[in-house]
Amino acid sequence: MRSQPQIKFVSFLAIVTVVLAISIRVSAQVKPGDFITADNAPLVKDLLAPGVYWRVQHGMTMKIVPTERIDWPPPYKEATEKYSAQVTLSADHRSLVGYVAGQPFPLVDPNDPYAAVKIMWNNSFRPMYTDDLDARFFGCHGRFEERDKKEHEVEYEEVGHYLLYNEVGRTEIEPLPFDPDFKSTGRYFMTALYPVLAPAEIRGQAFLRFRYADPNRGDDAWFWRPGSRRLRRQNEAALGSSQGVEQFYPDDYEGFSAKNENYDWKFLGEKTMLAAINVEHVPGTPCPTDGHASVCPERWQLRRMFIVEGTPRRSRVPEELYSKHIVYIDAEGWVVLAHDAYSRKGELYKSFANWLTYRDRPVPDARIAIYPFKRLFEIAETTTDVQSGLAETCFLPSPDTTEKETWYINMGAASKTMFTLQAVVNAAH
Repeated sequence: MRSQPQIKFVSFLAIVTVVLAISIRVSAQVKPGDFITADNAPLVKDLLAPGVYWRVQHGMTMKIVPTERIDWPPPYKEATEKYSAQVTLSADHRSLVGYVAGQPFPLVDPNDPYAAVKIMWNNSFRPMYTDDLDARFFGCHGRFEERDKKEHEVEYEEVGHYLLYNEVGRTEIEPLPFDPDFKSTGRYFMTALYPVLAPAEIRGQAFLRFRYADPNRGDDAWFWRPGSRRLRRQNEAALGSSQGVEQFYPDDYEGFSAKNENYDWKFLGEKTMLAAINVEHVPGTPCPTDGHASVCPERWQLRRMFIVEGTPRRSRVPEELYSKHIVYIDAEGWVVLAHDAYSRKGELYKSFANWLTYRDRPVPDARIAIYPFKRLFEIAETTTDVQSGLAETCFLPSPDTTEKETWYINMGAASKTMFTLQAVVNAAH
């Protein structure tokens, strides 16, 4: 009984690959071998999110390379074939019903009035990591982004771990395909970031977050502040705003991490755009022509993207700072490549950009984090306040730490015991 849906699914992927290749060739305004700088930036204006284009205008450079195919990890593909046919949206078209593992909606019809909602659920259960994640010892730099200016660093942070544990959607590590605890906790996943190792004044700072399947239940989230030596619960509005000089806010982790049900989603269309989805240099290279505030020169290729707009539901997050979010998601790799957040006045305020690589290991000389197939790894990500020019760029791996593999994906490196309030406090000490 499963053979017919599988054939349809494989055929769909083949058709999409052909269509994407044709559309990229037809719409290309740049070609492999082109080198983009601030001087010829108008060549790529229509191929970039406004925030990414702002970066080019302020000194970030791009090397244009041929488009590559990005395949899903085989276990994720198999789970999609097995379970996706049973997944639907709830009666109010906000929540998932019947989801087990893999991609919830592999067939997204642009004419579907709920296409944007489905795209964002696909982003929530992306193929990049499905079971657990431990991203170790990475560094984040606060610098001003300005063309041909010397580096002006205002802050450096080193983080011990960014952790994730999925209770549903598991495809590679037992328990499969979901953790039995989900039936009692109702949690989709848990994330944590701790301990902050530098600078000294915030050493030990930590963050813990639980995401629930119940659309009306907000995230449980806590911050540990070393000054007060107390865990403080955060409301959802606080998760969407930066903390002090930091530009990354928790909802910005992984490109967009806020609760989908807190937004009204609108599909803006599909478009061929430039993205740094398989970069050349690992660790990433701080850009010498924009104050070391981004990554360049690096390889950018034409990709087919889904563009969606999220408007905060004020009944859910009345205090959110932003009037809307525009999220750019790769239609093949299903990863957020850019995200622009707009102020209450409708002006571009914060811009997120992502640099990734596609290989079977995060670094060429890896000894532990080696996989039997290629997968995507983030190499760097940055969030910039385009009104002030202050950017925070995180490098994974960081050239400033001894840990160079950094990415431990679906290896059992993150266990449930690491997502407790006591574990956070113990790490802080």
